Amino acid sequence: MQILGVDIGGSGIKGAIVDTLTGELVSERHRIDTPQPATPEAVAAVLAQLVLHLGWTGPVGCGFPAAIQQGVVRTAANISKAFIGTNIDKLFSEATNCECHNLNDADAAGIAEMHFGEGAGQAGVVLLITIGTGLGTALFTDGNLLPNTELGHVYLENGLEAERFASDAARKLQDLGWKSWGNRFNIYLNTMEKLFWPDLIILGGGASKKFDKFKEQIAIKTPVKPAAFLNQAGIVGAALYAKSKVV
Repeated sequence: MQILGVDIGGSGIKGAIVDTLTGELVSERHRIDTPQPATPEAVAAVLAQLVLHLGWTGPVGCGFPAAIQQGVVRTAANISKAFIGTNIDKLFSEATNCECHNLNDADAAGIAEMHFGEGAGQAGVVLLITIGTGLGTALFTDGNLLPNTELGHVYLENGLEAERFASDAARKLQDLGWKSWGNRFNIYLNTMEKLFWPDLIILGGGASKKFDKFKEQIAIKTPVKPAAFLNQAGIVGAALYAKSKVV
């Protein structure tokens, strides 16, 4: 089954048609800049442009940077607060004339990893962490997703919010070397281990590409692996989520 998967981010909205049986993209990966200001109506209009560009008329899955409950946006840490309370399933469906299903963007990436990546076949508790502007998380137990965990917003023992202390944005803002930042990130991993005792932690997002530069600083018992999917994880996972809603 083919479904259009979309990854809605703060700087770009990216999408491609996905073969949900293999996880492969079967169209070009098209990107349009996120409108500024990124109001609900403006984002919906860009999504409609993307759908039109790809000539798509079927179901659409979207990964979105917020906690989403029954299609309604509940948080706005890194997006316009105008989205809070908006039913984006309804808004995006009306804008595109397609059936749209939305989920948290880190959850989308996690679904892709659990189906086709490092988490495939892994029993027990798996935690995916996306390292970028913030720290996104997706938590699975025996392959089942607990949605909207948003564990980048937990407070660490040093009193700081995790993503303000250990995200890739924090590394860049404070001009930290990979080893110094890796020590910070290990503090966050240690907190996650104490809370959930996962069987596997998977690292996604932009910084995961540099895993070799900070892996020596990771000192927890849980196995930690970089994600198999990189830029297309959110697209593939969003398509898989939409498939689960329409089949």
